[in-house]
Amino acid sequence: MGEQAVALARNVGYNSAGTVEFLVDKQRNFYFLEMNTRLQVEHPITEYITGFDLVEEMIRSASGLELTTKDQSKVEINGWAIESRVYAEDPEKYLPSIGTLSKYVEPRSWKTENDVRCDSGINEGSEISMYYDPMICKLSTHGPTRADAIATMNHALDQYLIKGVTHNIPLLRDVVSSSDFASGRITTAFLDDHYPHGFKGHKLTSETAEQLATASAALQFIRQARESYTHVASRSASYVLLLPQLQPDGVHKLEARVTLTLDSETVSLQGANTFTVSTEFTNGEYASTTNTLKVVWDVDMPFVEIKHASGDLTVQFLDPLPLGFRVQFLGTKFDID
Repeated sequence: MGEQAVALARNVGYNSAGTVEFLVDKQRNFYFLEMNTRLQVEHPITEYITGFDLVEEMIRSASGLELTTKDQSKVEINGWAIESRVYAEDPEKYLPSIGTLSKYVEPRSWKTENDVRCDSGINEGSEISMYYDPMICKLSTHGPTRADAIATMNHALDQYLIKGVTHNIPLLRDVVSSSDFASGRITTAFLDDHYPHGFKGHKLTSETAEQLATASAALQFIRQARESYTHVASRSASYVLLLPQLQPDGVHKLEARVTLTLDSETVSLQGANTFTVSTEFTNGEYASTTNTLKVVWDVDMPFVEIKHASGDLTVQFLDPLPLGFRVQFLGTKFDID
């Protein structure tokens, strides 16, 4: 495809940045679709894997200056990059959302410098209006392998805080963490195949239900200690939590009984706490578990970093509720009772 795109540009004497689009069938045959004589929103991907600043090259071309290189063999591909188009959009109905960004925090680089890139033009307090495209950001990640780029994207989406408008991070996070997406089994029917009843949010599995239950219990333990302004509290606590289980016919409640024991004599109101956690689901669908959980939660910060037996997690504490609280977990908002 790259050779065909270059041949097309040379044949018509094209001299600027451009985007050539193809369709690919399941036999990996590709077919020319169109050429856009401009940059498109996917240009950060090309910049990530080639190291060339396409905007600079476009300006150099328009100014009659020499390009950084005219030797196509020097345009090498390095690693993998993925882009998520973060929109102020309802991921269930695909309708735009308008309003003021009451809270807005973009993710930062994670494992290596510049492995996360945010192309946006807004800040906290910005208005998403009805007069323009509702895209908030082009969120891109890079890594030496596809798996690395995906892991960094998952982490970046978990570290992206947007309040004030509805956004499509729940859908982006669910798609990117799909095993079919990871293996490249992607077609234009992906959404219809994976969400035949429409996207409703992350559907809890035995693993993610246990993760959410233990994290929620730990958050409640720390919240109660903070509200009482004391480091000296009972080292053990038990909670009955109701987790929303999203189904095609609505939201069902999944009851979890969680017992925590603090591994130290006092609870840290700021920073890290380690717990031994036992979880039992009363519906009998999921097995009982016992795990060690390290929770890092700084005061006045929504991001909660959790080291769990199944891996590292990020949970966003969004809002207190009359009977519990709201968190964002794996991109989806969950009201915990």
